[in-house]
Formats: sequence, structure tokens, C-alpha cells
Amino acid sequence: MASLSGQPSKKTRSPGGTNPGGSQGNKGSSSGQTVKFARRTSSGRYVSLSREDLDMSGELSGDYMNYTVQIPPTPDNQPMDTSIAAKAEEQYVSNSLFTGGFNSVTRAHLMDKVIESEVNHPQMAGSKGSSCSMPACDGKIMKDERGNDVMPCECRFKICRDCYMDAQKDTGLCPGCKEVYKVGDLDDEIPNFSNGALSLPAPGGSKGMMRRNQNGEFDHNKWLFETQGTYGYGNAYWPDDRDGDDGDGGIHKTMLDTSADIPWKPLSRKLPIPHSIISPYRLLIVIRLVVLCFFLAWRVRHPNREAMWLWVMSITCELWFAFSWILDQMPKVTPVNRSTDLVVLREKFDMPSPSNPSGRSDLPGVDMFVSTADPEKEPPLVTANTILSILAVDYPVDKLACYISDDGGALLTFEAMAEAASFADLWVPFCRKHAIEPRNPEAYFLLKGDPTKNKKRTDFVKDRRRVKREYDEFKVRINGLADSIRRRSDAFNAREEMKMLKHMKENGTDPAEAIKVQKATWMADGTHWPGAWSVPSSDHAKGDHPGILQVMLKPPSSDPLMGGGEDKLLDFSDVDIRLPMFVYVSREKRRGYDHNKKAGAMNALVRASAILSNGAFILNLDCDHYIYNCLAVREGMCFMMDRGGEDICYIQFPQRFEGIDPSDRYANHNTVFFDGNMRALDGLQGPMYVGTGCMFRRFALYGFEPANPDKTPQKGAEAQALKATDFDPDLDVNLLPKRFGNSTMLAESIPIAEFQGRPLADHPAVKYGRPPGALRAPKEPLDATTVAEAVSVISCWYEDKTEWGDRVGWIYGSVTEDVVTGYRMHNRGWRSVYCITKRDAFRGSAPINLTDRLHQVLRWATGSVEIFFSGNNAFVASRKLKFLQRLAYLNVGIYPFTSFFLIVYCFLPALSLISGQFIVQNVNAVFLIFLLTISLCLIGLAILEVKWSGVALEDWWRNEQFWLISGTSAHLAAVVQGLLKVIAGIEISFTLTSKSAGEDVDDAFADLYMVKWTALMIPPIVIGMINIIAIVVAFCRAVFSAVPEWGRFIGGAFFAFWVLAHLYPFAKGLMGRRRKTPTIVFVWSGLIAITLSLLWIALGGNQNGILKNNAAAGGGGFQFP
Repeated sequence: MASLSGQPSKKTRSPGGTNPGGSQGNKGSSSGQTVKFARRTSSGRYVSLSREDLDMSGELSGDYMNYTVQIPPTPDNQPMDTSIAAKAEEQYVSNSLFTGGFNSVTRAHLMDKVIESEVNHPQMAGSKGSSCSMPACDGKIMKDERGNDVMPCECRFKICRDCYMDAQKDTGLCPGCKEVYKVGDLDDEIPNFSNGALSLPAPGGSKGMMRRNQNGEFDHNKWLFETQGTYGYGNAYWPDDRDGDDGDGGIHKTMLDTSADIPWKPLSRKLPIPHSIISPYRLLIVIRLVVLCFFLAWRVRHPNREAMWLWVMSITCELWFAFSWILDQMPKVTPVNRSTDLVVLREKFDMPSPSNPSGRSDLPGVDMFVSTADPEKEPPLVTANTILSILAVDYPVDKLACYISDDGGALLTFEAMAEAASFADLWVPFCRKHAIEPRNPEAYFLLKGDPTKNKKRTDFVKDRRRVKREYDEFKVRINGLADSIRRRSDAFNAREEMKMLKHMKENGTDPAEAIKVQKATWMADGTHWPGAWSVPSSDHAKGDHPGILQVMLKPPSSDPLMGGGEDKLLDFSDVDIRLPMFVYVSREKRRGYDHNKKAGAMNALVRASAILSNGAFILNLDCDHYIYNCLAVREGMCFMMDRGGEDICYIQFPQRFEGIDPSDRYANHNTVFFDGNMRALDGLQGPMYVGTGCMFRRFALYGFEPANPDKTPQKGAEAQALKATDFDPDLDVNLLPKRFGNSTMLAESIPIAEFQGRPLADHPAVKYGRPPGALRAPKEPLDATTVAEAVSVISCWYEDKTEWGDRVGWIYGSVTEDVVTGYRMHNRGWRSVYCITKRDAFRGSAPINLTDRLHQVLRWATGSVEIFFSGNNAFVASRKLKFLQRLAYLNVGIYPFTSFFLIVYCFLPALSLISGQFIVQNVNAVFLIFLLTISLCLIGLAILEVKWSGVALEDWWRNEQFWLISGTSAHLAAVVQGLLKVIAGIEISFTLTSKSAGEDVDDAFADLYMVKWTALMIPPIVIGMINIIAIVVAFCRAVFSAVPEWGRFIGGAFFAFWVLAHLYPFAKGLMGRRRKTPTIVFVWSGLIAITLSLLWIALGGNQNGILKNNAAAGGGGFQFP
């Protein structure tokens, strides 16, 4: 009756009722019928029973078992104590690797070991307690949040979860003392303080754990504060005087509640740009616009009759440049700055009060997403440091959850994340104890300067030295994981070959035959890795593996747990040692499915996190972007929780980069965009979403429009969570599966996330808020059913016939899914906010190699072309998108097409010099006045923009240079690729940009000098060489001509030098460090440049008078052979 698997594995369990495919799961099993055993707990959920599994394991050699039998509660089968059951179930969940997917059973594989090294933190998967005292049982007993053994009987008999459940089911007696288990002995559930102060306990009542101090003794002072009582039984105490519902969401006030006396303060402020800067800036925009119109009109009325072809080319380009300038400049007329008040945020949400004596936070939950796909191009050490910076962020620990999406399904990434979770046991409390910044250990230990600056504790130097030593060992383990996994797998595969050979000898098979044993990849506990193997095989390849989910760090307790100094390397006696929840996720991948790259991975995380933690807000980061400012999440929350924050869909933080060369040769910092354009958009409907460092409102990601307080119903006087149909009248409740899929738990989480994401209703102007204290209640612990449901929603079939990727979540169909996703939200009426913090919120890496940088820009530009030819073009946007915001999104889709006109315009100086003609017939005073006025306006606008944006003038010039370099190379290729996709249907594929360092480890900028050939280099090289040749030709002609026309030469040479000045960083990149450039670069470029020049001379030179002037002067001038 049990399904057998050929894979040598430990016992696994399958929680009942979690297979989304129903009977399909059994049909899809290759081993026959699947049998599951499940048990209904007092909460009504089904959890797996495993004692029978243990009994049967001897017969079945530890193969997979799946249960479907329900045992109803009977007098001899009573549900176990709720608190013990919850602890046992959560312990089981955190030590199990869940797998599942399409047409397969969801299995929970109980792991004895997650990594080779020892695990110490009690929240981490693989942590072990004492051995069970039951005969012939090798299980580990349950543990509490501190890692102490949980023994359900006063006799302190050690018993594991499975044996305890069996004892409850069979006799209800403790196997040690033979006494009946007393329900509630270990009931230490946290009371709910959201409805007011605790009432005074009855005489002789039990002293709850909440009134015990860190030593386990009864804390009278805390008890008095909580209960508002006095010493002595029978003494008078304050009555439970409640005012009832006073219109503030049903918040009960006691005599000590002074919250009403605290004046209301905003959490954020909008700081306008000084009028002395913004007024002249707007005036210059108007002046330049008017002058540009007059200039273009003059150019149209005064064509160059002698060179109409040159005039037509130039006027066409100038008209396009004017249109492009308007699209880029007009959204910049209303830039703003913003500031936050973290002190007010702490006072409103984190301060103790009579109604919240424990100081439990009222902030909403935040789910942090990190995505990675290839451990070879995205080093696991970089990803692990990013995870460590997230786990150490300054935010309520129980309100934070971190999810890592491994789209490659690699065991290397899995074990690296497990190592990071293990090292977090030391790193996170160290950061809290000494207020470390930044909280990325690699970045912290590389800081230059005095590490003891502003450190107050006397043991800092000793602690830092010990942590540095541990981190060095951690890096050695991470960097050695690949070899460790390979050696381990080779050893286990060799063992399997020996077993196969022995089996063949026993059966009399000829040993000379080839032994066929699949080269598997093995985990630390001696079982097959369910993801991709180093030697791909069916069901174990990078694009073909089941969904995998592992709770690396289980959810923490709701109240602080102070560490001790006895069993730790450091003294954490007054430091909270809890760690946020951390989950490893690798979505299911199958051949034949379109997995939609990064957007599909992010949507899988959205669904899985909605079931496991359901944070009201989501912050996504790339694997190489770490938290540089531990208060960044709180800074963003100031906007979300402030008055008017209910219609904010996301908070975009600027991207800052490390490892960039000091001169920023290729404008990698992109400060003009992040500090200029994005700050300007913040004064409109909000900045665009640019892929990383963005905090989303989960409800906005679900495709809903912002709530309208005048139209959205409020149920009763107290603000409550509404149904999904209350926000979208067109959404039929029966059509929820069509939009979100068939997960009931996911659908039920939507209104909860919306309610928890509302700002506090602590001001009359907040018409759509939630009552204070609504989020102080502790969360329920995880159980197997919940985790199994999370596995089902990351399967490859889940999005079929739903609106995921079309309306819900990250939008599919473009390589720049970030811009499209943000555009859809703005188009539905949401607004966004740009949060620039004094200390950079996040920092990451960027490609400093010329080729990598061009390919990065190519990817962005190709996405923009896709946007232009899709339904996401701002031309067809709704009326909810503001006019200037629409212009900004139009510019996103149009700017790559400027490459055609830019390339032509860069050739015009060379054509002018070679032909002896100019874009105007006569360089007269009118033309020069127009040119001078436009140039002065450009310079004035640049200076004022530098003033209000804070961008350095050198950065502005670097941006201009790389705009021309990318516009003549990557943008042109993007337009061609986009047209091929639209016309011919040719799909575009891109590879990940490598985030590893260069070969020269001694030089941080080794990649900068590497010259890697790409076809994108051809157009800029040709433009540069033709302009150089043209200058030389024109100069020689002017020198040897009897009547030299120096005016035309100077005019043409000026514009040629303008082009060459912009190409200077490109030329430096071609030279490399030792001026070693691949021969192919010069061969191609020289051949094309010389051929075009000679072709032009042969076809048009003799007829247009290049040599005519020399002949008329007596033949003494320069001429071509």
C-alpha cells in the first residue's frame, strides 16, 4: 500500500489534503497507489502521523510513504495539547525539505543534516535536541525558542514528537512516570494585549510565562505593570474600566493611556526645491523651447540648395532630437525632495503603553525577496552576504521574513544559504549589540578607517576579532562547497556502484556488463538532492525539477529572547538573539513550460510568501544588492504608514554601486537618472520601478486599484478587513480562481494583506486606516499543511488559465518586466514615492567592463522596444495616468529609436568635411546667434539641474558621453532585435551578467581593462575612424588649396571633435590596460571606414567639386590618387 521509489532516501511524509491535483497525484505516481495517513488536530488541520511510518520503515527500507487515512477524535484518541502540538508541528516543518509539483505528491523529507557543519541556533533547520528516551527510537526531542528541551511531563522524561503523539493516542500516559499528561502544563501562549491591559489574576492563579524574568523567576514589577495591581491579595486595584468603542476602531483605553494627549505628527514631509533654483530652471526650459522652435522654423525656411541631401538629413535629425528633448525635459519641471521622521515612527508603533506593556510592535509585516539563478555567474558568497544583511536589518524580528528564490535549483545555493543561516546565529546578534553598519560582513570587514569609532562597549574589539575569525572560516566553507558537494556525490555514487555490483554477483549476472548507475548529486544527510544535478537527468535538470521549499529559519517568537554568555562565543546577555524567518524556494520547472524568467520566479515567491507569512509589503533585491542602511525598511515604512499612504503602490530606492572605477568611465553610477530623472518623477505620479531596491504594497501587486474611501464600503464603525470583491466590483467571487489560481489559502490572504497594509487611523484626515494595536497579536506557528500548500502554488501548472503575469504580480512579455509592472500600477491610479536616504539604503555591483556594460544597456533598450510595440505603450494608457507621467513612459519606449538619427548625425560632420559642404548654405550671424542661444540654455539647464539634483558636473558629462556611445551601439541593436521579434517572431534571449571579479584578483578594477570583442563595438569605431579621416582629408585640402575655405573646415571640424569627445571613454576602453586591442577590432573598423570614405569620394566627390576647386586654381592643390 505504500509507494516505493528507486531513489535511496530517508523516510518522507506527505501531509494529507495538500495535493492540488487531487487524484491526479496518485495517477501521476510511477510506483502505484499512494497511501497517506493524516490526523486532524484540534485546530481542524491535518498533520502527518509518522509512528506507523517508523514501524514500517524496517520493512520498506526507508522508502517514501504517503498517507490518506483520517483518524477521527475518539475517547481513546484525543487531540494533543494545542501548544505542544504547535511546537511539535513547527519543529517538524523546520526540519523537513518539502518537494512537489505537477502530477506529483507533496512530500516532506525529514532531514537529519542540512549542512556538514554543526547547527547551533534553535530556529534553524537541522538543529538537534537530546535523544528520545523511548526504546529503539533514535528521534530527537522537541525544543523551545532557546533550544532547550521541551519535556511535556513533570518527571522530565525525554520524548520526541512522534512518540509523544503515540503516547497521547494510545494511553495518554507518560512512558516515564506512568502518569496522565496534564493538558496545559506547558501552555505558554502569548496573551493578546491589543484589547487593553491584563486583568488581575485570581488568587492562587498560575503565574504566566509573560510575567517571568529572564531567569525564569516571577517578575513582580512586570506583573504589577501589566495588571495595574498592587501587592497583597485582597488589596484594591483599578477596575477594568473600558470606554468601549469611541470611534477609534474600538481601542480600549485605561486610566494610564495617555496616547490621546500626544500631538499627531507626520511621518514624512515633502520638501520643495528652493525657488531660487527651480524658477530659473523652468524659465530656461521655456526659453530654450521657444528658441528651438524659431531655430527649426528658420532651418526649414533656409535650405542649403547646394547640398539638399545634407540639409534633409540634418533637419530630420534635428526635428527628432527636439521631440526627444521635450519628452525627456518636460517631466523634470516639478522635482521634489522628501524626508522621514524615524523617531515618530518608533513612538507610534514600537513604544510600550498600558495597552501594550510588552512594547510589541504594531508595524506591518515585510517579506524580503532575493532572486538568483546561476551560482556560477552569481557567486553564492555574494548571495549569502546579501541574506545576512537582510536578517540583521533593524525591523521587528517577528514581522520580517526573507525568501531566496533559486531558479537554478542548485544544491550549491541551497547549502550556501544553510551556511548563511547558521552564521547568522553569531552575526545578527553581534550587529545588534554593537550597532554595526553596514550589516553585510564582507563590506563591513573591508571598510577602511577606525572600526572602534562611535563604539561604546568595552568588549567591541574582542567581539569583532572573534567574529572576523568566524567569518573567515565561513568564507572558506562557502567557497569550498562546490568541491565538498562533488566529493560527497562521488563517494555516494561509488557506494551505489558497489551495491549494484554486489547485487549483480548475487543474482549471477555477468559482472563484465557495464554498470549503469545514475550520477546523482547528494545532500549532506545522504539522500538525493531533488533539484538539478551536476550531471543532468530526467527530473533533475536545471529546467526540469520539482518544486523545493525549505524553512531554513522557522518563525521567531513574538517577544524578545535575550541571549546568554555561557554557551556562545560572545556575550549576548542583553541582546535579542531571535532571527527572522528565512525560506529557501526553488519553483518547479518542467520541459515545455514557459517559466517567464525572473518575473515568473518573483510571482512564485509572491504566492508562497502569501501563504507562509503574508507580509503586507514586499521588498525585492537582486542577489548582489545588500542592505547598506539597516533603517532603510523603516524609512520606506514612514511613507506607507503616513497619512495618504494608502494609495502608494511602491517605494523605490535609488540604486548605488560599489566597485566602480573612480572616474566612472562608462557612467555605471547612472546618477543623472537616479538623482535627476527619478527625483523629478517623484513630483508627478511617482518614479518608475527599476528592478531592485523597491518596497511593494502586496495588495497593489494583486492587480487591484487603490481604495477609494468614498466608494469602498466600511463595515460598521470599526475598520475591518474586506473581501476582494469589495475593492473590485467587477470581480465575481466565483472567478477568484481564474485570477489568482485555485488556492483557497492564497485567496483568503488577500484581504488580510490589504487590511494590514493600511496606515493608522490616528488622524481625522485618514479616511481609510486601521485601528492602532491591530497587528500586535502573535502569528500562528507554521504547520505541514501550510507549507505543503506553499509548495503547490510554486508548481509550474499553477498559473495556467490565471491572470498571473497579465494583471497580477510581475508582468510577463518583456525583458524589462520591472518597468512594465510599475507602469501597470500607475495606470490603475496608484502613485509611487522615491526614497533617498542620507545613508545609502542599498548597494550593489555593476559591470565595469565595456562589453558587459553594452550588453546590459542592450537588454534595457530591447525591453523598451518591446514596450513600444506592446499594449503597455503609454499612448494607450488610461486617464488615471497623468500627462507628464505619460510623457515619461512614452520616452521609455521611444528613446532607443533615437539611435537611427544619432548615428546619421554623427556621420554628418565627416560628410560635411569630405564633401566641402555644410548643413547650412552660409554660416551667417543668424545661425550663430541661434546656435549660441541654444548652447547657453543647455549649459544653464545643466548647471541648475546639477544644483537641484546634487549630481556632480563630471557625472553629468560622463552620462552625456555614454549616451552617445550606447546610442550608436546597443540602442541600434535593440531596435533591430525588437523589430525582428515583432515582424518575424524571433525571440530574444539574454544571459546573466557575471558578477564575479576579474582574473587579476590583486586589482579591483581588472575587469575595466579587459577587452572582449562584441559586434556592438563596430558602429562607434566606424564613426570615430571616419570622422578622424574626414578631419585629416579636409585639413589637407584646405592647406593645399589655392583658395582655402577655413570657415567650412572649422565648422565641420568643430562638430567632428564634438563627436570624438563623446567617444573618448569608448576609445580608452578599446585600448585596454596595456593598449592591447584585438586585431579584429582594427581590421573590421579600418576596412569599413576606408571603404566608405573611398566609396563616397568615388561616387560623389568628383561631381560635387572636391577636386573642382583645385583644378580651377591651377591644379596645385591636394587630391586623392
